[in-house]
Amino acid sequence: MPTEREKMTAGEAYDVTDEELVADRMACRRLTCQIQQPSSVLDHEVREGLFKQLLGTMGSRCFIEPPFRCDYGYNIKLGDDVYMNFDCVILDICPVEIGDKTLFGPGVHVYAATHPIDPPLRATGIEGGKPVKIGKNVWVGGRVVILPGVTIGDNTTIGAGSVVTKDVPANVVAAGNPCRVLRELK
Repeated sequence: MPTEREKMTAGEAYDVTDEELVADRMACRRLTCQIQQPSSVLDHEVREGLFKQLLGTMGSRCFIEPPFRCDYGYNIKLGDDVYMNFDCVILDICPVEIGDKTLFGPGVHVYAATHPIDPPLRATGIEGGKPVKIGKNVWVGGRVVILPGVTIGDNTTIGAGSVVTKDVPANVVAAGNPCRVLRELK
């Protein structure tokens, strides 16, 4: 029988109050609090070491500006040369993959978490999720929100303030609420 963590990571319905998951979230909070401390903020090597403890995978030459928040950390996979500006949030209930050379503007939020629409079911503490995949060499503008289950193709630009509700193909500029393709890149 799968654990609640295994069900969560697979995108199946899971119990958010499970003791292991509560402990995992608390461990994540401790690490993110350490990352925000002035001594860590000013010492790149210390901050990088803390992020390597927090994240599932962190490629080389990644840089994440604090503050940064996530649910678990271990479901986040960063490629090489990823940059995240201030105030990014990743709700990593399911895997969140971010490709090489991808850049996030300030305040980008990535949500892999879902909640039941039915109020009585939602009240039970059962949650779900859908993985998010962001390709290589993607530019995500400031204050973009990326919803559960979305894939963004390589070399795409997402305009600031967009809400990405559906997949966005490679090699396009897309923006808006909801986000839509504005033009193809050559």
